[in-house]
Amino acid sequence: MKIISRIEALAKWGSAIEALLDDMATSPNNDQNALAIAVRKAYLQNNWFTPEYSIKALNEICSMLNKILLEVWVNNYHDDLSDNPEVKKVGIIMAGNIPAVGFHDLLCVLISGHKAVIRNSSDDAVLIPFLVEVLLNIAPDFANQIEFTQRISDIDAVIATGSNNSARYFDYYFAKYPSIIRRNRNSVAVLSGQETADDFRALGNDIFDYFGLGCRNVAKLYVPRGYVFDPFFALIEERASLMEHNKYMNNYDYHRALFLLDGIPFLTNNFLILRENEPLATPVSVVHYEFYDEINTLEEQLKSKSDEIQCRVGLNGLPFGSSQQPGLMDYADGVDVLQWLTGLGF
Repeated sequence: MKIISRIEALAKWGSAIEALLDDMATSPNNDQNALAIAVRKAYLQNNWFTPEYSIKALNEICSMLNKILLEVWVNNYHDDLSDNPEVKKVGIIMAGNIPAVGFHDLLCVLISGHKAVIRNSSDDAVLIPFLVEVLLNIAPDFANQIEFTQRISDIDAVIATGSNNSARYFDYYFAKYPSIIRRNRNSVAVLSGQETADDFRALGNDIFDYFGLGCRNVAKLYVPRGYVFDPFFALIEERASLMEHNKYMNNYDYHRALFLLDGIPFLTNNFLILRENEPLATPVSVVHYEFYDEINTLEEQLKSKSDEIQCRVGLNGLPFGSSQQPGLMDYADGVDVLQWLTGLGF
């Protein structure tokens, strides 16, 4: 399939998903909507995948599958992409922390002309297969480019996403293959002390979307020395509906009790815990914060932690509220997956 044909098919894929989403929005009780059925099934399998967040993830996917954006994306690689590549089997070991989180890797493999050999996470075993089914109904020629498996083998290269512990296993198991192995990363926000009410509302999205489970969710705040969190807490009170989610609140109650028992100081508004602490990684319902005195000193500190940071919002970073809106060129861990793929078979 030529590149132009791939782009056209992928854009139609986005239109088909968008049509299903529109039908869900206008007829929420329509039991015949296949996407609505898949979204409910995903939630029953994994209660972190609420319908609201699955729909949000699918809308972000639709924004990627825009013909003009796809063409602009591909044009960045016009000297490397081929209409007829030497097809390689690329294993994709997908994470399962947020809905359809492995989609961008799949998209990269499809646009490159290689074959995706997918191992879904058991936590996200519904949405990606459903999306592939939608694609194959539109463009059956992609059938020879997609395979689902429980065990990755007989491949030429691999993209594996997991924890630091699983990455050590991946490094060993796939040592003989070209690979992209992803480890734990977290995202941060730098506050200047001059934030507006709208900034805080948007920061709430960076922190709480997908319950904070994504690597692009803000898990650490850097604030000026002497910063007072009252305005922050006042605005994020609008996210109090989190208290209705049992799994989230079980995490909150557990960590609040643990910190009280251990005598660890913290701030809270009854659904979020702010703890002054240096590490970037935090459990669900907990965000760390750290004071800074000079922004230049902080910049050096963040530079030294670049391998641990997925993205940054706020001062000198992305706009507040945009951390969970990656574009086609926003590659995880800063590794250009499509460039890497073009080197496999051309």
